[in-house]
Amino acid sequence: MSQPVALEKLPVPPGKSGCPINLTVELLGDRWSLIILRDIMFGGHTHFRELLTGSIEGIASNILAARLTKLVAAGLLTRDDDPSHRQKVEYHLTEAAIQLVPVLAALGAWGARWLHTSPELTVRAELLAAGGPPMWDRFMDELRATHLRGAPLPADGVLAELTAAYLEAVGE
Repeated sequence: MSQPVALEKLPVPPGKSGCPINLTVELLGDRWSLIILRDIMFGGHTHFRELLTGSIEGIASNILAARLTKLVAAGLLTRDDDPSHRQKVEYHLTEAAIQLVPVLAALGAWGARWLHTSPELTVRAELLAAGGPPMWDRFMDELRATHLRGAPLPADGVLAELTAAYLEAVGE
């Protein structure tokens, strides 16, 4: 899996200001970028079709294609040939995207606390919040192994725990 050349910063154009919050919102603040990263991180979706059909929010194919291109260009995803099929590609998280786990955990915890959410979709956010930085670090290590080194997902890892809690919440 190819990763961008070791850079200190992501290859994104300068923003309206040098404010790190503004620059982050300019990069990730559209309607779909964080949802795509979420579906790759927490859903294990790495192919276009999986991302298109696996997202409960129902992203349009042209929007998905544009966001994937943007996230690859920004250095948050890599686009790699799928070894199992000549005409397929896989999208993998880069280290910069993996380090968004605490941000997504904080967003999920905030949303669970302040917004009307569904219990089955909130359970993973609550587990991540309760697990705190030790769980986030374990999850980031799993993602590194899977996305950066090509290892299979562990059957007893953080993602397996989050998925089991979700399946229990939906009654599967």
